[in-house]
Amino acid sequence: MSGAGPSLHPGDWPSRAVLQFPPDSAPSPIPPPWNGESTFANPFPIPEDIYQGALSYKVPLTIASIYFVTVTYVNWYNRQHGNKPWRIAKTRPFHAFVIFHNVFLAVYSAITCVAMVRCLKHSFPHYNEPNAVVATFEALCKIHGPRGLGDAVTYHSNNNTWSSLNSNIYVGAAGLPDTTDVGRIWNEGLAFWGWLFYLSKFYEVLDTAIILAKGKRSTTLQKYHHAGAMLSMWAGMRFMSPPIWMFALVNSGIHAMMYTYYTVSALGYRVPNVVKRTLTTLQITQFLVGSAFAAMHLFISYTVPVSVAYKITEKVAHRVTTTITSTVSSVASSPTETAVEALPTVTGIAVAFLRRLLYRAAGDEGLAENVIIPGEHRPITQHQHPVAVEPVHHENPIQNFFRHETVDRTVYRTEYQAVPCIDTSGQAFAIYVNLIYLAPLTILFMRFFFKSYLRRSSPSNKRNKPRTISDATRDASRSVERELDSLDKSAEDAISSGVNRARDAVRGRKPANGHIKDERQGSMSPANKNFLENVNRKVNEKLKEMDEGTQATTKKAKQMTKDLVGKAEDAGDKLGKQYEHGKDEIKQEAEKGNEKVKQEADKASHNTERLSSNGNDKQSKLPRKSNKSDNKKGGQSQSQSQTDEQVQKPEKEPEPKDINNTLEDSEGKGLF
Repeated sequence: MSGAGPSLHPGDWPSRAVLQFPPDSAPSPIPPPWNGESTFANPFPIPEDIYQGALSYKVPLTIASIYFVTVTYVNWYNRQHGNKPWRIAKTRPFHAFVIFHNVFLAVYSAITCVAMVRCLKHSFPHYNEPNAVVATFEALCKIHGPRGLGDAVTYHSNNNTWSSLNSNIYVGAAGLPDTTDVGRIWNEGLAFWGWLFYLSKFYEVLDTAIILAKGKRSTTLQKYHHAGAMLSMWAGMRFMSPPIWMFALVNSGIHAMMYTYYTVSALGYRVPNVVKRTLTTLQITQFLVGSAFAAMHLFISYTVPVSVAYKITEKVAHRVTTTITSTVSSVASSPTETAVEALPTVTGIAVAFLRRLLYRAAGDEGLAENVIIPGEHRPITQHQHPVAVEPVHHENPIQNFFRHETVDRTVYRTEYQAVPCIDTSGQAFAIYVNLIYLAPLTILFMRFFFKSYLRRSSPSNKRNKPRTISDATRDASRSVERELDSLDKSAEDAISSGVNRARDAVRGRKPANGHIKDERQGSMSPANKNFLENVNRKVNEKLKEMDEGTQATTKKAKQMTKDLVGKAEDAGDKLGKQYEHGKDEIKQEAEKGNEKVKQEADKASHNTERLSSNGNDKQSKLPRKSNKSDNKKGGQSQSQSQTDEQVQKPEKEPEPKDINNTLEDSEGKGLF
C-alpha cells in the first residue's frame, strides 16, 4: 500500500487468524536481556527455565481457584463465630508483620511504577520528530526490536519466524529479537518488572489473610480483583501482549497509594473516609480505562515506510560506441576522398548518398537502391537466369546503431504498508482475558452510574449540577460493592448449606423421605428466607413505582403537599372550635366564682355588724373597713376569674386596704 506518508487507521477489524481459539502457543516468552551489566531496566539475570516456568498456565489458574474458594469459606466461618478476631491477630508479632507487609508493598509498587514510566520515556519518540504521532502508536503496539518507525521486529505465525519490515534490521543468532536492541518497551523494562509484578499478585493475597485474621469480612470486590489480576498479568506476560504495560503502570501506582494508606492506618493514625472513597473510585476508574484501552488495540492499524525491491527489464543500444565511431569515420572519410579525387562532383554524390540513407532509415530499401550515385557502376539490364547463391550479409552502420539488448536490474522504492497493532492470536487472547475480567465490573458500574446520575439530575432535585457526576460516581462505586457483596453472601450460604449437609450425612440425620435434612441455609431458615424474598420483591416493586419518572414524582409531591395543607386547615378549625368551647366554659366558671364571692362578702358584713354593736365609738368605722376588706377579697377573687373582655375594660374603683392592719387588738384584730 502506497501513500503520501505514515497514517493511522482506527476502526479496522482484526484478521481471522488473530481471533482463533485456542491461541497459538508460539512464540514463547522471551526473558529480559542480560549483557553482564546491571541496569535499572534489568537489575539481575533471570534463568530462562524459571522465567518461562512461572508463566505456565497451571500456576495462576491453580492459585486463583484455591484462593477464591478458601476466602469464601473463611468468610462463612468468621460469620458463624460472630466475626471475632483470631488469637494471632492480638499479638505483637502480627501487628509488626502487618506494618512490614504494607510498607514493603508500598515501596515495591512505587518502584515498579517509576520503572514503567522510565520504560515509556525511553520508548516514545520525541514530539519534534517527524511522524511523532504514528511513531508513538507503533511504540505502544510493537514492543520488540530497535527504536524507529518501521524498524520493529514482529513474529509471523505463517512461517514461525521473527523479522522486520526494514531489511537492514537483523534478528539474533537463535532467530529471536536481538538482546542488544534498545528503544522498545520489552527490553527497556517490561520483561523484568512486568514479570516481577506478575509474581507480586500471588504475594498480595496476604492482604486478605490479614483481614480475615482480624475477624473482618473480605469483600467480593477484593477477591475478584486479586484472582482476576493473577490471570490478567499471566496472559499479558505469557503472550507478550502490548497493552499489559498499562496494567502494570496504573495498578502499581494505585497500589503505592493504597498500601501507604494501610500503613498509616496500621500505625494508629486516623485517615479521613474521603481517602478510602477516593482509592475505591480510582480502582473502579482503572477497570473502565483499562478495558477500553486494551480493546482499542484490536481495531487499530497504521502505515509505515517500507523499502520495496523491484526487478526492472530495460533495452539498451548494442555496441553504440563502435557503431557511432565507424559511421562517423566513414562519413568523414568519404567527403575527403571525394574532394581529393573528384572535387567537381562532390555535391551530387553527397546529396545522393544522403537520400539513400534517408530511404533506408525509413525502411524503404527499394527506393534507396534506385537512387543513382554519380560514379557508381550499375549493370546493364539483360535477360539472365537466376543462380542460387547464399545471401551475403553486409553490416550496415545505421542498422547497428538502432539495434537493442535486454538488461535486468533491481531498483528500490519507498512505500507505506498497513501494519495491524496485534500480530498473534496469543496477544489477542490476553486482551480477551482482560476484557472478560473487567467487563462485569464495568457493566455494573455503568448501570449504577447512569441510574444515580439520572436520579440526581432530575428537575425535582435542587442540588448543584456540577456535583452531580461526582456524586453519581460515588453512588455507583458503592452500588457495585453492595452488588458483589450480595453475590458473595450467596456463595457463603451455599458453602454453609454444603457443610451442613455433609455434617448431617456423617451423623446420619435423614428425614422420612430419605433425603438429608436441610432446615437452614446459612444463618436463615427456609421460612425466614421466604419472608426476606417477599420483602425484597415488594421493596423492588415499590422502588420501580417510585422510579417511574420525574413527572410522576412531581405530581406525587404536589398531591402530598395539598393533602398536608388540607390536614393543617382541618387541624386549625378543630383548635379554633376547642378554643371557643373552652372560652365559654371559663366564662361560666367565672360567674360561679363571683356568686361565691358575693356570698362570702355578705357573711363578712353580717359579722361586722355584730361586732359593731359591742364596740366603742370607733366601731362605727368597722362596717366601712369590713366592706373595704370584703371588696378587696372580692376584687382579688374577681381579678383571678376575669375574662379577656374584662381585662380589656377594667372597672374603676378605689384600692381597698387590709382590714387587719387598721384594727386594734380590742377591735378584733386577727379575726379576719
